[in-house]
Amino acid sequence: MKGNLFEEAAVLWGVGRVSSMPGTLASCVAAAVFVIVRPSWWLIIVIALAGVIASDRYSKRIKEKDPKEVVIDEVIGTWIALYGHPTGYVIAGLFLFRVLDIFKPFPISWSEKAPGGWGIMADDFVGGVMANLILCAVKWLYFDGGFVSILAR
Repeated sequence: MKGNLFEEAAVLWGVGRVSSMPGTLASCVAAAVFVIVRPSWWLIIVIALAGVIASDRYSKRIKEKDPKEVVIDEVIGTWIALYGHPTGYVIAGLFLFRVLDIFKPFPISWSEKAPGGWGIMADDFVGGVMANLILCAVKWLYFDGGFVSILAR
């Protein structure tokens, strides 16, 4: 049954329903779109807020706390993980985000306890931020001279 615009957005217009690994598929789609569109921070925030509404409506309608087919959260997490990094970091950022999203270390596991759509979106938002920061640290340590500057002291 087709839902409204928000519910279709929650499942990324069917992407969340076509795979046994909907989060990974949605993250790959999100990474490809990111490379083409290069969304600004405000677009990411607007879509994240719409994602809260969309995922909340969908989860309430089907009476599940965090339905696996809801993948708008993976889009936001992937975009946050990749934001500000050159295109050459897309695969590393995507991989890092997916690992964090699957294993959910603290504070990701804690953030998903928020109610409704906030909880559905929060863990991927936090996972995206963590992946982005780890990518920044690795980039600085290994490619921007950070490791050398630490050893030179």
